[in-house]
Amino acid sequence: MTKPAESVKQITYLAGALKAPRINEAATRLAEQARDAGWSFEDYLAAVLEREVSARNASGAQLRIKAAGFPAPKTLEDFDWDAQPTARQQVAALASGGFLLEARNVVLLGPPGTGKTHLATALGIVAAQHGHRVLFATATDWVTRLTDAHRQGRLPNELTRLRRYGLIIVDEVGYLPFEQDAANLFFQLVSSRYEHASLILTSNLPFSSWGGVFGDQAVAAAMIDRIVHHADVITLKGASYRLRGRGIDSLPSIRTTTDETAG
Repeated sequence: MTKPAESVKQITYLAGALKAPRINEAATRLAEQARDAGWSFEDYLAAVLEREVSARNASGAQLRIKAAGFPAPKTLEDFDWDAQPTARQQVAALASGGFLLEARNVVLLGPPGTGKTHLATALGIVAAQHGHRVLFATATDWVTRLTDAHRQGRLPNELTRLRRYGLIIVDEVGYLPFEQDAANLFFQLVSSRYEHASLILTSNLPFSSWGGVFGDQAVAAAMIDRIVHHADVITLKGASYRLRGRGIDSLPSIRTTTDETAG
């Protein structure tokens, strides 16, 4: 048996022991290239390990994306920037993922169909690719989750567990009004993450209408204060992309129960 064959056999064994089979593939594939190019031992080792780390990161990102619960995969590249040109620079600045390291929030406001959920999902996928754990759910689903935890006497543990996620996405704030108990639970979620971990929220309503959503102006004000203190607020405009080509310019305005009562 020749010496190279012995080395390959040993690399195969060691890669298996390390549970890193891609090292074996990369070592074999790069060996001839390294000899021809006159790489140093250090350069060759770095190239092999780089392939393994890159493959692990890609695999881990896919697992994190799958576990996040996104309704559908969306990317920033797929977004129709022609419809939202003013948001492009703001979102591009967020794509580095730096806001997550600073525990900053992102709030996407605008009418239905203007791309809020798309951008929230795309930024969530970026976060997963940067190594952060992500969870996505609608505001209603988050309240249901928190309510169940509260009823079972494990709300503090649930909030502590959720703080381990680098990013939580709350979609569709304002589509349905909250009962007071639900509003208080949602406030606890926001408070538990304040200056610790990031939130992305989407809403079809301006902040001035959130009091009607949460049924209490004081709770809404305290919540907004914590959300926007360290946040990028992006306002999307225009008609729903779902209505394009259907001869409909816009959807009816969405009003809260308070607004309807006042009217």
